[in-house]
Amino acid sequence: IAKKIALTDSSVLITGESGVGKELFAEQIHLNSDRRNEPFIRVNCAALPDNLIENELFGHIKGAFTDAHSDRRGRFQLADKGTIFLDEIGEIPIGLQSKLLRVIQHKVFEKVGSSNSIHVDVRILAATNINMEKALDEGTFRKDLYYRLNVLPFYIPPLRDRSEDVNELAEYFLNKVNLNRNKKRQSFTSSAMEELLTYSWPGNIRELENVIERAVIISSGTDIGVEDLMLHTRSNKRDPYSEKTLKDAINQFKKHFIKS
Repeated sequence: IAKKIALTDSSVLITGESGVGKELFAEQIHLNSDRRNEPFIRVNCAALPDNLIENELFGHIKGAFTDAHSDRRGRFQLADKGTIFLDEIGEIPIGLQSKLLRVIQHKVFEKVGSSNSIHVDVRILAATNINMEKALDEGTFRKDLYYRLNVLPFYIPPLRDRSEDVNELAEYFLNKVNLNRNKKRQSFTSSAMEELLTYSWPGNIRELENVIERAVIISSGTDIGVEDLMLHTRSNKRDPYSEKTLKDAINQFKKHFIKS
C-alpha cells in the first residue's frame, strides 16, 4: 500500500492509536517515492511548545527576537525537494494552522520576523491519534486544513487486530537490535513466538520493539525464550513504562515511589 501511495505527491493523513507505526509507514512512503534521495524530515508537533513551533517549522531571521543571533532554517526549508512528516498534527495551535495551510496550497512561507517569501517543493505526510471529527466540531482544527491534509487518508489498525504481522515485525526488530548491539544471530523459540502472537499489545508496535530489545539484552543463549520476553508478568495489562525511554521511565517510577 505504501508503494501505491508513494507514486503520487498528494498529502497523506495517517491515523491510528499511539504506537501503531505511523512514522514507520510514512518513512516507507518516502523511501518508495521519487523523493527517496532527498531529505525526510520528522516533526513531532506535540513535543514542541506553542511559542516555539512556528520557529521550528519555518525558521527565523537574525533579530527576529531576543536570542535570534543569526538566521535559522526551519524544518520546511530543510525538507525542500523531499518529504516532511508532521506527527501529531492535531496538536498544531489553531493560530498557526492558516500558515501551514498556505504552505500546502502555495508551497510558500515566511520566516519568523521576515516579509520575504520562501518557495519550497515539499510533500507533506501527517499523522494523528486524536479524533479529528471531534476536533473539527469543537473548532480546534481548521476544516480547510484537514481537507488539504486528508487527500489520501490511511488508517493503521492496532496490533491486536493484525496478529498476522507480529511474526514479521518481531523478526525485523530482532535483526535490528542484534545489528545495533553487534550480537550474534538469535531466534525465537516456538513457545516464545506463540507468546508474542497471543499477547494483546496495548502499546502496539512501540511496545513490541521495546519487548524485543529487552529480550535480546537479558537473554543468555542463542534462542529467545518465553522467560526472556517477560510478558507473563504483565497479565495483558498496559505497561506504564512500555512507551517511554529509560530516562522517562525512571523519572516516572521515582514520582510514583515518592507518592506511595
